[in-house]
Amino acid sequence: MASFSEARENPVDQLWDEIDDVHAGMLGIVGSDFTMRPMAPQADRSTHIIWFFTRTDTDLVKALRPGSRGQFCIVGKNHDYHASLTGSLTAVKDLAKISEYWNSVVAAWYEGGKDDPLLIMLALSLDEGDIWASTGSSIKFGWEIAKANLNPEKMPDIGVHRHVRFA
Repeated sequence: MASFSEARENPVDQLWDEIDDVHAGMLGIVGSDFTMRPMAPQADRSTHIIWFFTRTDTDLVKALRPGSRGQFCIVGKNHDYHASLTGSLTAVKDLAKISEYWNSVVAAWYEGGKDDPLLIMLALSLDEGDIWASTGSSIKFGWEIAKANLNPEKMPDIGVHRHVRFA
């Protein structure tokens, strides 16, 4: 369950924890007609970069241009946490990162292993984002909606929203 106090006090730490717990999110290019694609994130907290394995022949890689901005959206595994993150998006052949994040799931997608000629990584260098931590309790949700309906000046207290910046 997403912690409201952590969302208020340590939203960036909570974000990294949530990213580590999801199998995939949706990645796209800001301002393009290109639709977002499901991608598995590999988070580097120290550099604020999210890495993604992909292939050089994908539509996403082909749509990248110098200065492209990426957007990555996640929904927490308990459906009580949401984030929309943006930053510069580049394709990088980084052998150290490939080795760092390589695993048997990734290996299944690349016939040539770590040396597959189509293997490349995308690096989303985060600038900013928005996070929402909400209640996973249907009782709390119902209670807050009922209170708000009884008092027109009362808004339901079912979550926390924070804007975060990385630098």
